Amino acid sequence: MKPLTIYTYAKCSTCRQATKWLTAQGMDFKEKPIRETPPSQAELKRMLAAQNGELKKLFNTSGGDYRELQLGPKLATMPEAEAIALLNGNGNLVKRPFLLADGVGLVGFKEPVWAAALA
Repeated sequence: MKPLTIYTYAKCSTCRQATKWLTAQGMDFKEKPIRETPPSQAELKRMLAAQNGELKKLFNTSGGDYRELQLGPKLATMPEAEAIALLNGNGNLVKRPFLLADGVGLVGFKEPVWAAALA
C-alpha cells in the first residue's frame, strides 16, 4: 500500500493526536500543511465520495472562516463544484485532519473509526 496522505494544521491538537496515532501504529504517511497546500479538487472529490456525498462533512464548521463567510445556511443549496472550489482555495475551511489512502477517506480524528478503516 502506498503511503497515506494526511493534511494537518500544526496548531491543531486533533491533528497532532492523529499523526501520533499513525506513528504509533507504524503507518507510513506523508503529512501536508492544510493551510499552505489545501487538498486538490480531485482529492476533495474523493473525500466527498468517501463521506457519501455529504458536503458539510468536508468543512471545518467550527472555524472562523466558515462563520465569517456564513456558510452554514448556504451549504444546503451550494453547487458541489462551488463548494469544492471554495475548499480548494482556502485550507482553513477544510475539516482536519484530512486523510486519504487507497479506498479510504477520513476527516476529523476518532481513533476507533481510523483503526477500523486502516486495519
